[in-house]
Amino acid sequence: MQAVNWYATLIKPFWAPPAWLFGPVWTLLYILIAISFGYVIYKYFKGEISFIILLPFILNIIFNLIFSPIQFGLQNMWLASIDILLVLGTLVWAFIAIFPITSWVVYLNIPYLLWGAFATILQFTILYLNR
Repeated sequence: MQAVNWYATLIKPFWAPPAWLFGPVWTLLYILIAISFGYVIYKYFKGEISFIILLPFILNIIFNLIFSPIQFGLQNMWLASIDILLVLGTLVWAFIAIFPITSWVVYLNIPYLLWGAFATILQFTILYLNR
């Protein structure tokens, strides 16, 4: 509850989505991520792709999952801003790595990329407004 109260006190841009929207958006995105990233993991275990192609997917999930504990648990917006850049960067890396092999994984994750880019801009805007 303290994290919710802390976040509510931050200055946010007028275009920031309402807090209730984050849950449904992330639910949909995690379904898409589970399907597509799961397929990439499956292809790795079948020996059809190398670990270097799987690596950005693994890193992306790690960086994605640690964002909330950093942002809301530690309440460290600087570290969370670095982390969200890593989320976006590893997603682009994953797209580049998998596209020649399985392009539908990239297409399925375009909403994740768009939301990630939006969330990155939002994160840095909130960081700037609350400096």
